[in-house]
Amino acid sequence: MQVGVVFPQTEIGSDPGAIREYAQAAEALGYRHILAYDHVLGAGLANRPDWRGPYNSATPFHEPFVLFAFLAGLTRALEFVPGVIILPQRQTALVAKQAAALSVLSGGRLRLGVGIGWNPVEYQALGESFSNRGARLEEQIDVLRALWAEPVVRFAGRWHTIDDAGINPLPPRPIPLWIGASADAALDRAGRLGDGWFPQRAPDDQARAMVARFRAAAAAAGRDPAALGIEARLSIGQVPEAGWAGFAESWRALGATHISVNTMGAGLKSPQAHIDAIGRAAAALGVR
Repeated sequence: MQVGVVFPQTEIGSDPGAIREYAQAAEALGYRHILAYDHVLGAGLANRPDWRGPYNSATPFHEPFVLFAFLAGLTRALEFVPGVIILPQRQTALVAKQAAALSVLSGGRLRLGVGIGWNPVEYQALGESFSNRGARLEEQIDVLRALWAEPVVRFAGRWHTIDDAGINPLPPRPIPLWIGASADAALDRAGRLGDGWFPQRAPDDQARAMVARFRAAAAAAGRDPAALGIEARLSIGQVPEAGWAGFAESWRALGATHISVNTMGAGLKSPQAHIDAIGRAAAALGVR
């Protein structure tokens, strides 16, 4: 099982030196990938007294493509995982171009996660519809793969029209496209269309049922479920340190191919504290 880290972007701050040191420390510890969340805008709370979203305008987010382009020149082996780009609120061809450029400049070290998100405020500000985002995501995936595969593309869909146009340079290898999902319809979509799936829960009976549904959807679509990846997430603020290894092993038993260590929400007060935490997790999980 490949072990990576979740970039602690809501807590690490904006010092480029600290961000560089964190990524290089993760690589030196033997972690294989670094995952970053995506939010372009946060909702202001002054006129939203009933806001219940996990993030708002006071929550810092580094844009994943820019962040990983910065880190690509500072690392040698780390895989970069936007996890997940909220695809329906972004222009598909532009995402295809950004992802291809990052793949080229990092030597193919990109695995792109996509999902539909939860924040209608963000969609409105970016000029996209919140209500049809699931259906649009499916067409966007087709467009991305076409643009990454062919120098010139002709595509006529419900929301996209490309008339003999393409991106250049193309990525050096096919970009794996993983889907973040938890609802039944989204799990079915991940099984039908994704190269992998990001669950976000403990390895319990509900997780087992979700894995089964994901695999069943893949099989029903004529795909090999064993060829698809599953990336779990260990949040150290929610699992006692003595249980970290058991959490990872339980996910491995459910079929996880990857796991990421999330240090946000654990009360850590500095970038160095996050580095120290991934060091302890590396020892607990046997990362080399």
